[in-house]
Amino acid sequence: MNKILLNILLLLCTYSGVLGQPVTNRSTSGLAASILFVGNSLTYTNNLPELVVEAAELKGIVLKTEMLALPNYAIIDHWSDGEVQNLISNKKYDFVIIQQGPSSQKAGRRMLIEDGQKYDSLCALHDVKLCYFMVWPALPNFQTFDAVIKNYTDAARINNALIIPVGEVWKAYFERTHDVQYYASDGFHPSLKGSQIAAEVIVDHLFRE
Repeated sequence: MNKILLNILLLLCTYSGVLGQPVTNRSTSGLAASILFVGNSLTYTNNLPELVVEAAELKGIVLKTEMLALPNYAIIDHWSDGEVQNLISNKKYDFVIIQQGPSSQKAGRRMLIEDGQKYDSLCALHDVKLCYFMVWPALPNFQTFDAVIKNYTDAARINNALIIPVGEVWKAYFERTHDVQYYASDGFHPSLKGSQIAAEVIVDHLFRE
């Protein structure tokens, strides 16, 4: 094989990554992607999608985002409404990020896994990567944090989705500092700082250098 052909093959291998998968082993500068956020008030508080856009800009990534988030909604509620299926089927997204409440109990775990499978099947059909936005429990229920982490992680693994471990990052910070500044005054929704941390974790896990 001559040297010119070898160099061409090396270049093709270097730039063969596709959007819709976590990006690894190359610079993120100049990337562009489209994300659909599906969730509830833990997503729309502080306009998390816009914070994700801002965090991505710092890495040279251009994002387009759309949000489908309603109060107290679980992923099955969005599926029952039918709008999320239309959005995924009729628009081009690279990632769909789904989120519901803490889901530490059996019913929440079942929804994450069984209803998440519906999302995974539709995303696979349209070449979109499904992602789980792992959240956190309310402060009075802090003892359920491990169950929240496990149920989101298991659901992502079972449904071949990407886990975005925001809750895990929050828990590690609390245990290290005993500082609850990521929570808003109601002890459940994120403060602006909490949402900013969530945005950073989302960008870091979607676009790994």
